[in-house]
Amino acid sequence: MRRALKPTAGFSLLGQLLTLTLAGIMLAIAVPGYLKVMPRHRLNGAVRQLTGDLMWTRMKAIQRNNRHRVFFLDDHQYRILDDADNDGAVDPGEWTVTRDLRADYGDVVISSTNNPIFSPRGTASSLATITLANDAGAKRISISIAGRVRVR
Repeated sequence: MRRALKPTAGFSLLGQLLTLTLAGIMLAIAVPGYLKVMPRHRLNGAVRQLTGDLMWTRMKAIQRNNRHRVFFLDDHQYRILDDADNDGAVDPGEWTVTRDLRADYGDVVISSTNNPIFSPRGTASSLATITLANDAGAKRISISIAGRVRVR
């Protein structure tokens, strides 16, 4: 006895074309809005990274009981230095790290009024304002004499 074949379920060509057309229209509407938002997200990410590094540097100065300096090398790089001998230069045996914002936030540029120095008491040597900017605008990070790091 032969069994009757059941019809197989599937998608018609017309259904698939309709689905692809609707997906294309939705994508065409969403992409320009997404591209407008991305510079703002990159700027906010760069501000979070730099603010975190500044607060971390202040805590390390307190923890290790010696000065820690932040040098802004150019418009996208900065260096953190554990300045054990307080001479402001990188010497053998002193811990240092260089960060490049272009690695993750390619269009963000940095400018600073001062290179902050955090003392073992957590204070800063002088006021500093660091500005990060891109096409989405600019944000400022301020460092007070008391060592407080704030985003404005």
